[in-house]
Amino acid sequence: MNSEMGSSADGDRGSDSGGSGCVLDIYPLCCYYFGSKDPILLKDETLADRILRMKSNYARYGLRTCVVAVILVELFKHPHLLLLQVKNSFFKLPGGCLRPGESEIDGLKRKLSRNLSVNEDVDGSDWEVGECLGTWWRPDFETLLYPYLPPNVKKPKECTKLFLVRLPPSRKFIVPKNLKLLAIPLCQLYENDKTYGPIIAGVPQLLSKFSFNVIDS
Repeated sequence: MNSEMGSSADGDRGSDSGGSGCVLDIYPLCCYYFGSKDPILLKDETLADRILRMKSNYARYGLRTCVVAVILVELFKHPHLLLLQVKNSFFKLPGGCLRPGESEIDGLKRKLSRNLSVNEDVDGSDWEVGECLGTWWRPDFETLLYPYLPPNVKKPKECTKLFLVRLPPSRKFIVPKNLKLLAIPLCQLYENDKTYGPIIAGVPQLLSKFSFNVIDS
């Protein structure tokens, strides 16, 4: 059986505006298998290290583009976002930085395979990368991020693009041992910048245009 969450109060609104395209099917967390694999090398031991690497890469390649995945599951009749936790400390969306000349879709599939699949060398064709939900900008080599490009900034240092990734009814998530994959309810993320940072805390608002169709197992 299916149950729909977050649908419009106006029952006819969807048919008038093509709202059927904004229904997002999500599956219960119990539909998925979670395992582990060997740890991966983690960069940026400190914030200072990360800034130094950003400056070096910017000097060589210019604007750094990161792509991350918004992946949802259902738990307790509520949509949950899958997040990676690094060293029992900060949280991040699955994904990472593109290689020079790499497309956004190919780069995201590569990062997802590296962080969430058994074999990181596969082509990533089993990941269904959908629309871009939003873009955040880093004007300088600082921690401040903006969900828009300030008009006075001519040479931003980094942009991060969030893509919706739709899950199949079942799959295996194989996560490096030095990372944790957690399912966090959207209600816990909303405006919780202090714990999750502005990008993750803004995801519930980006998803507000969707109705969630829970596919019962």
